[in-house]
Amino acid sequence: MKNNLQILVSAGQKKERLDRYLTNRIENATRTKVQVAIKKKEILVNGKFVKSSYNILPGDLIIINIDKGEPPEVLAENIPLEIFFEDQDLIIVNKPAGMVTHPAYKNYSGTLVNALMHRFNLQKLSVNERPGIVHRLDKDTSGLLVVAKNETALQKLAKQFALKTSKRTYHAIVWGIFKQKKGLIDAPLGRSKSDRKKIVVVEGGKPAITEYEVLEEFGFLSLIKLNLRTGRTHQIRSHLNSIHHPVFGDPAYGGRNSSWNGLAGKKKILVQNLLEICQRQALHATLLGVKHPTTGKELIFSSPLPNDINTILNKLRNLK
Repeated sequence: MKNNLQILVSAGQKKERLDRYLTNRIENATRTKVQVAIKKKEILVNGKFVKSSYNILPGDLIIINIDKGEPPEVLAENIPLEIFFEDQDLIIVNKPAGMVTHPAYKNYSGTLVNALMHRFNLQKLSVNERPGIVHRLDKDTSGLLVVAKNETALQKLAKQFALKTSKRTYHAIVWGIFKQKKGLIDAPLGRSKSDRKKIVVVEGGKPAITEYEVLEEFGFLSLIKLNLRTGRTHQIRSHLNSIHHPVFGDPAYGGRNSSWNGLAGKKKILVQNLLEICQRQALHATLLGVKHPTTGKELIFSSPLPNDINTILNKLRNLK
């Protein structure tokens, strides 16, 4: 099976080698794999085969046509779902922590897509091998997702996310006390050169903007509200880590250090207990707003904080 991907280089992109640029843009890519694909003439720029050293320019159209082999068949599975809304065009799901959004390498079972395929005939939607999925949440981030039930709805909803007219609000427990109670994190993101699974602030990365507001403070932890102006992979987790306020419990971005900022004694024991309660990043998508793809009516849904996050907050509030 061929994996066809098109990338249009943005107007603000600085000159950069093709292999380095693609390594930072393609999930699970390595520079060696990209260079091999270029040599095998699986990558074209503006309709021509080029070398790895080619310097990309704004407006360049990159077409990638790599043979990935046939993925395992994705099967419908009877997995319970919490549905907030459903009609003939879309479905609003409250995804639990621990559930992968869509099938991918090493995760072809137990995903949200497997569950949705059992609920209705999602198999007809085959865009990017991610049937009906308009946007995604990380495996261990809980909260609201919209899924399209037909191609027309998928295109219209995807356009809203691309144009940033959808509304997405998150709540998170994070380390530390903020000097400014409201702020904007405006920092480009790209894949870490040392760990391809991680996203970090990097010069020349994709533009990424996150708004935050502090709601409560607990001495060494804070409850904050976040709004996304962009939707990059791991955006909230990476942005907060970059300003030294990692999401509590986040194993990939510095959120599980019980000795954070020198905590010791009873505070360290408290944190260890809280980390046992929260076996993931304390991040929840609390609000989702979209315009209905058929009626144009604005739909807004809110999801209460899940039990693990609420338990932590109650323990912290009792200590005040």
